[in-house]
Amino acid sequence: MDLRIFTEPQQGATYDTLLTVAKATESLGFDAFFRSDHYLAMGDSTGLPGPTDAWITLAGLARETTRIRLGTLMTAATFRLPGVLAIQVAQVDQMSGGRVELGLGAGWFEEEHKAYGIPFPKEKFARLEEQLEIVTGLWATERGQTFDHHGTHYDLTKSPALPKPTQPRVPVLIGGHGATRTPRLAARYADEFNMPFASVEDTARQFGRVRDAAKEAGRDPGDLVYSNALVACVGKDDQEVARRAAAIGREADELRTNGLAGSPAEVVDKIGRYAETGSTRFYLQILDLHDLDHLELISAEVQSQLS
Repeated sequence: MDLRIFTEPQQGATYDTLLTVAKATESLGFDAFFRSDHYLAMGDSTGLPGPTDAWITLAGLARETTRIRLGTLMTAATFRLPGVLAIQVAQVDQMSGGRVELGLGAGWFEEEHKAYGIPFPKEKFARLEEQLEIVTGLWATERGQTFDHHGTHYDLTKSPALPKPTQPRVPVLIGGHGATRTPRLAARYADEFNMPFASVEDTARQFGRVRDAAKEAGRDPGDLVYSNALVACVGKDDQEVARRAAAIGREADELRTNGLAGSPAEVVDKIGRYAETGSTRFYLQILDLHDLDHLELISAEVQSQLS
């Protein structure tokens, strides 16, 4: 069972703060450090001191860490041209010695596009599908060969398809709640399917759809990793859980229902229920990035029971 730390820096975090959390992630034995790819704070947060770019952040962390995997949940396809994205991810993979994973989604937050002058196309899913075909196609093209793609949204002619990642294949993550197109896309392109912020019951249904889509595509459903992303709020007792919930503007009871919250024993039990659906990896959304004691508790009292 892999536990990964997942951050939301658009809510307000400097690179130095993210570096501190990433180093704690590594020293405490977690599997990976992931971050969102957003440029605008959500909810009541001011977002101060301002956003950081996902792939610039991961490039820095690639040189400052040695073991943990690094990636995005999820890079927005609307933010980057696919050829440029393939170069960026390949370079960060080289910088990390082959520890990068690419979560790629369609993009959904219209306000951040307006705030930073990024086009927000009406048809996003078809663009995502083309991006996946291009990015994976560029990486798979043999050295000395060229790559061409003539699609509806993107046109590449005689691309040298360079640079190459260090890994033979950079793991690609696809996720979401869509009942038809998302499972089909995952069956074709994903190494991992991630179900974000969903109940055990909804997770089981969606994993079933992905498995069915994989079979229809002629792929072994067991080839994919199945994972969940859930907010974490763990405390030694009810008072500590309540304090950590209040620090992120949430209620403890609500988090117990919708996340991984409560005592270490409660959280381990709930992870077990998700594991029964086939989930083998959990992205723990950590919203208070200054509470490193939280990570230490999860490492000592939750992760230790799962390993």
